[in-house]
Amino acid sequence: MDLGIVLQTNPPAARTVALAEAAEAAGFSHVWTFDSHVLWEEPYVILSQILARTSRVMVGPMVTNPATRDVSVTASTFATLNEMYGNRTVCGIGRGDSAVRVQGGRPTTLAALRDAVETIRELGNGREALVDGTPIRFEWASASRLEVWVAAYGPKALELTGEVGDGFILQLADPDIAAWMIGAVRAAAERAGRDPAAIRFCVAAPMYVIADDTPQARAHMLDQCRWFGGMVGNHVADIVARYGATSGVPEALTAYIAGRDGYDYAQHGRAGNPHADFVPDEIVERFCVLGTAREHVAKLTVLAELGVDQFAGYLQHDDMEGTLAAYGDSVVPAFGAGAAVATA
Repeated sequence: MDLGIVLQTNPPAARTVALAEAAEAAGFSHVWTFDSHVLWEEPYVILSQILARTSRVMVGPMVTNPATRDVSVTASTFATLNEMYGNRTVCGIGRGDSAVRVQGGRPTTLAALRDAVETIRELGNGREALVDGTPIRFEWASASRLEVWVAAYGPKALELTGEVGDGFILQLADPDIAAWMIGAVRAAAERAGRDPAAIRFCVAAPMYVIADDTPQARAHMLDQCRWFGGMVGNHVADIVARYGATSGVPEALTAYIAGRDGYDYAQHGRAGNPHADFVPDEIVERFCVLGTAREHVAKLTVLAELGVDQFAGYLQHDDMEGTLAAYGDSVVPAFGAGAAVATA
């Protein structure tokens, strides 16, 4: 299993770059960033600096969208980074959440997302694509190689992912829910005549390591990561609103939002977000990867056995450097090159 980190591009940008350098030194394979240009600094500028200051990690947005960025410009950005730094990018994409909602917009349709995935992939691999009915190709990008991974939760989005995605990004680390969603993507791929084994599966969730498992340390850790249940709740609320309680999505994902009462995108993805108070400790534990290093290895082993190819840990809390160091010492070695499945 690969291990990645997910960073908000908060100023100063130099710290984001430094965290990426530390992640590479610790053995991580991927560095992802949020893509919400109003809430945080421009990710592609910072990704370019990360690539310049590292030699191995892959980088990409988690996730971009086709509403706030023209797809041909997005594809050109990736192809340019690939030319400069040797095909070290991956495009994570979804319908749009914070990037559009903070401006009063709405997520794109699934049809628009499908078109974006196909267009960005073709152009990002130096091939021709139709953009608004006009065939275009980056003649300078013949050597560029780019995969497009789709972030999804709902039944139709999971189906789309299986049909067209190079990878699937699931933003929560509950093994039962992950098993259901991975199965849905694989089934959709089979129906579309694709090889399900060719799709990469990435689970993304907050990771927080504590050295001493005291009640005080665990309570603090849970509060630092509670924001994630609020963020996931936005997507779940969309699913329930569209499909109702009989959407087919596991009840473990949908039941906890009963106490949800709005959301402030100005606090999106931030520890201490007051709009995540409805999220119970049980959900924080289930959705995130938390506890001692041994607990992290144990949970990631379960995910690896489900077919997860990468765990990408969000670092939005008060001990980013400590968690990176603990992973480098105790977790990354268990999932390094040649380690198919780790042991606790």
